[in-house]
Amino acid sequence: MKIVIIGASGTVGRAVAEELGRRHEVIRVGRTQGDYQVDITSQASVQALFEKIGPVDAIVSASGGLYFGPLATMKDSDFNQGLQDKLLGQVRLALTGQHYLNEGGSITLISGIVAHEPIAQGVNATTVNAALEGFVRAAACELPRGIRINLISPTVLTESVETYDGFFPGFESVPAATVAQAYRRSVEGVQSGRVYKVGY
Repeated sequence: MKIVIIGASGTVGRAVAEELGRRHEVIRVGRTQGDYQVDITSQASVQALFEKIGPVDAIVSASGGLYFGPLATMKDSDFNQGLQDKLLGQVRLALTGQHYLNEGGSITLISGIVAHEPIAQGVNATTVNAALEGFVRAAACELPRGIRINLISPTVLTESVETYDGFFPGFESVPAATVAQAYRRSVEGVQSGRVYKVGY
């Protein structure tokens, strides 16, 4: 399979690229690194990416920024960061990318545990991740040509526990390599419209 991985330079993306690269042709895409670069907040950038790469068998996303901060001081511009980046950015990858997928291809997006387990200062993250789940469930009902779409929803990564110190008190972490197995299940499996929870 020919697989394009957006966010391939991140912690999850690197693990996914390593796992899928054992059996498939992997194209690594990042904001500033990789085989190609893309800004998922820009439709023109996403369109240009797929035009350069051409037809693929799977589109994998391990990218998307969010806003973390207290609700009491949050402005709509703060909240909009997660909407434009992680939510609409990944929706944009799916909407545009579907037209570059071979028959029977797949799309895999990423959300996270806070869709179900809110944390302090995580209102934006919970909203965005829950919205992504809704998008994937609905999109799976309409995608043509046997194209599948799934969502990976991991708990906090073992590699990122220190970075998010205090945000996830009492949460068990999972290594990125474990999350990568869920991506493999999505890409190489047969299911669609699924939310694969990892570590919870």
